[in-house]
Amino acid sequence: MKNFFLSACAAVVLVSCGAMSGSSTSKAGKSQPSLANTKWTLADNVKGKVPTLNIEGEKINGNAGCNNYFGTAATDPATGNFSAGQMGSTKMMCDNINVEKNFMDMMGKANRYVVSGNTLELYKDNLLLLKFNKSE
Repeated sequence: MKNFFLSACAAVVLVSCGAMSGSSTSKAGKSQPSLANTKWTLADNVKGKVPTLNIEGEKINGNAGCNNYFGTAATDPATGNFSAGQMGSTKMMCDNINVEKNFMDMMGKANRYVVSGNTLELYKDNLLLLKFNKSE
């Protein structure tokens, strides 16, 4: 389990470093499409259930890999600013709880978003934290 957790963290760092040289980073902090009433699925392969992000107005919810979560989101399409807050979740115990803890931690740290086609990227400044594919 520790090896999987370390591998997942390493993968996130590598993806983040690669994304920093890509064109998406140059779009961070610039005008973006609205995220209102959209649904997303985490693009990374993870053990167990794949985390999701559903945005309905100023509310967010989804599955973090084990438990369902909910909270609020403030997005500003004019600047690409993003923040998730007042996060809560169910409390089931699962084998892949570290995936969930990392997902929830990164959701709380995200402060910018970039939409490119059917892809949503959440950043902490210029560091890519999470990448999602549009669902439905």
